[in-house]
Amino acid sequence: MQLEILSDYLAEVETTVRSLKECHVEKYEEEMLSPQRVNLRIRIRFLKGHLLELNEAVIFEAGTLRHLGYRYHFQDKNNQLIFRYDNTPHFPNLDGFPHHKHLVHEVVSSARPLISEVIEEAKNIVSAQP
Repeated sequence: MQLEILSDYLAEVETTVRSLKECHVEKYEEEMLSPQRVNLRIRIRFLKGHLLELNEAVIFEAGTLRHLGYRYHFQDKNNQLIFRYDNTPHFPNLDGFPHHKHLVHEVVSSARPLISEVIEEAKNIVSAQP
């Protein structure tokens, strides 16, 4: 059952990534470390030059999936940060610590979004730019 739940999660992510248009998947790596744990590393390059990197470590524990660590980084064609979600514990004064979102000029509290939500956010930004 554990492996099935992790496999279903990975299939959902893969379906989301495969549905993308106007981009190239530079890297798609699923690393099953055990029947309870998987690491996921994805690099998506949009045709306009933007880069979206999705990295997470997921474990099946107590009947549910839990994200041990994640980093969802999006940058423009000039390698400038647009946003990054992560749970690195370096902003202890933010609500929702350790979860947060880096923006160009600030860091704000943010719950961990779903990968599909991050992809949608990145797509919307890319499509809004000329």
